[in-house]
Amino acid sequence: MTQAVPSSGRISRAAASFTESVIREMNRLAVEAGAVSLAQGFPDFACPIELKEAANRAILDDVNQYAITWGARALRAAIAAKVERCHPGWVIDPETQITVTCGATEAMIATMLGLLDPGDEVVIFEPFYENYGPDAILAGAIPRYVTLHQPDWSIDPDELRAAFTGRTRAIIVNSPHNPTGKVFSRAELELIAGLCLEHDALAITDDIYQHIVFTGEHIPLATLPGMAERTIAIDSMSKTYSVTGWRVGWTIASPELTVGIRRVHDFLTVGTAAPLQQAAVVALGFPQAYYHQLAADYRARRDLIVPALEAAGFRVWIPDGAYYAMTDTSAITELDDVTFARHLIHEPGIAAVPGSSFFSRPELGRQNLRFAFPKRHETLEAATERLARLRPGQP
Repeated sequence: MTQAVPSSGRISRAAASFTESVIREMNRLAVEAGAVSLAQGFPDFACPIELKEAANRAILDDVNQYAITWGARALRAAIAAKVERCHPGWVIDPETQITVTCGATEAMIATMLGLLDPGDEVVIFEPFYENYGPDAILAGAIPRYVTLHQPDWSIDPDELRAAFTGRTRAIIVNSPHNPTGKVFSRAELELIAGLCLEHDALAITDDIYQHIVFTGEHIPLATLPGMAERTIAIDSMSKTYSVTGWRVGWTIASPELTVGIRRVHDFLTVGTAAPLQQAAVVALGFPQAYYHQLAADYRARRDLIVPALEAAGFRVWIPDGAYYAMTDTSAITELDDVTFARHLIHEPGIAAVPGSSFFSRPELGRQNLRFAFPKRHETLEAATERLARLRPGQP
């Protein structure tokens, strides 16, 4: 009888090429230490009561079995209607262009797996949201990073042009941007669109902060000339409606591209939670006043935490959108970002995310920390009190 060979415990080369989420690690450490966590970007306040009631109704009405794999028809119709209300002229067919996914996170990996081949190149601006690189690697693609330059996180057009090659399949654009709060201008988007058209490349847009804009405006790349058929727009319920745990997101793409996304989505997750899809229909029907108030509320939070960070000795890039403040620590400490972030969790008891986790070359972020401010005013005030204990040169 042949004896079983013990497993070597080897993981895949792809999985071995990246680590766990630094953002979620820092939040866990904060919870363990009892620190005020401004690390992971989730609200610590309630979502609109209408959504809770709608979710409860859906469950009690037995909307508890599989929805259509690529999304309940009512939700897809609501997404298309909301997009046209917010961006007149952008008309979407909910039957052939929308795929409902388990959050924007699944939308991104399903898009890459469905539309990229091994060896394709993906242009990614850095600093970046930490999922993009691993997603490209899991799809067998090759990330090509283009740096956004301080102090205004601007694009060097020559650097961006040089990143596009004969192997470029896609570029990822996140506006408003995590972690910097940058809102891409029309001129920048036109530069990107021109390169996509020139190189026959796709644009994957992460638009989840589109309603949290303080300066400038969110311009969907898909609305620029020639871009509708080559843009995959990703959005979700998480940030706009304060339900990050619901995991309801979606992609909007041409019918031809949607075929690939839907096939991968089907075998990744089958589908998104049916009762939450039904509840999401309620949210997508909110009036424009809701989105205006959302931006105003986040502006007030920004204007509470930024002065506290500055008073503590951080240099802060004032975000034009999203709900993060990217900072420079060089005036307050000589410690590197990881060491300083871990120190802050214990003294004075506040958690942030090391800047190096947002760069392909960690040395570019060694003097940066990102603070998230989607929190109750009480939480931000507690953070402000703890920040007041810091003084430049300490530790």
